[in-house]
Amino acid sequence: MDERSSHAPHVVIELNDALRVTGWNRRAEQVFGVRAAEALGQPVAELVPVAGEPSAWSDALTADSDAPQLRRIARGEREVMFDAWWQLARDGDGRRTGATIYGFDVTAREAAARRGQLERTILSTLLDTLDISAWALDRDGVFLFQDGKAMRAAGLQAHQFVGASMFEVYAGESGHDEVRAALAGEARLGIQSETYGVHWMHWYIPVKDAQDVGLVGISLDVSDTKRNEAELRAKLDLIERQQEVIRELSTPIIEVWDGVITLPIVGLIDSVRTAEIMDNLLQTVGRTRARFAILDLTGVEVVDTGTASHLIGMIQAIRLLGAEGILTGIHPMIAQTIVSLGVDLTRVAVFAKLRDALYHCIGQLGRKRTVAPAAAG
Repeated sequence: MDERSSHAPHVVIELNDALRVTGWNRRAEQVFGVRAAEALGQPVAELVPVAGEPSAWSDALTADSDAPQLRRIARGEREVMFDAWWQLARDGDGRRTGATIYGFDVTAREAAARRGQLERTILSTLLDTLDISAWALDRDGVFLFQDGKAMRAAGLQAHQFVGASMFEVYAGESGHDEVRAALAGEARLGIQSETYGVHWMHWYIPVKDAQDVGLVGISLDVSDTKRNEAELRAKLDLIERQQEVIRELSTPIIEVWDGVITLPIVGLIDSVRTAEIMDNLLQTVGRTRARFAILDLTGVEVVDTGTASHLIGMIQAIRLLGAEGILTGIHPMIAQTIVSLGVDLTRVAVFAKLRDALYHCIGQLGRKRTVAPAAAG
């Protein structure tokens, strides 16, 4: 092997007619981990074994190669991707007298290519499967890439706007400030917009380590989510209206006589419901200028101490409005709860039945009407 081949930047392996090594340069030593002194005289198939193909070199070294061929060389646990080409030496009768193999270690290149292919496969799978559009801009806002299932579903073609400025294509749309901020290096995430009749959520991700790419964007079609949110909101509004109707039906305030209103309470009552009852009752007393408000507890069997306290407070609030609060239909359990609170009911009219309370109210109203003319005379 001459000096030039010995120090060449690529692998050079010289062989005799039996395909045994007669020349092994420095680059071959580095790539295959075998010193030249150890390689000389050894079969090339043992020093540079092609994985799974023991006769690969003998089959190949029958004619000059027209172009490099990639071969996977397996040496123990090491694997080298070897891009090789060769030339044959022949005698006057055309018989092979030797061969020279040239090549490069392209292991890193092939690994990068496999990673790149995997990344492209993942990207294409995501773009074809998910309702997203992925796109990239250069640092001036010009489209470099644009594709995705959501984009095609919106009636656009893949890479339709490549070469055009985003700010011109979407001149009438909002959100330009967020894009410019991302191009300046500040990520913008979860930006919402509506374009082509589609609700989108965008992620603008700046790219710092590439000269030609300034921004990678992902746009997710959230139209279904928006519709579901609108439907859910409508259902919640309907439920709230229904609950309001139920609350009104469960605690109807009835004007049973001129100046007399009654509130029959049915079912379980807690502090929240009691507060609602008090609000409605006080507003009705103020609006109707009622003189008597009867709270009929016949339909309530149990209240807690907090609720009982609220009921007593309700009676006191009614009195502040110039009306008299009356309790009827108190169950024994409720009576025990009120007593345990130590509440003084000596100034509160209490009757066993609603009929008795009505009789009391009508009698009081009649007495006041009788007294009033006499006082005038």
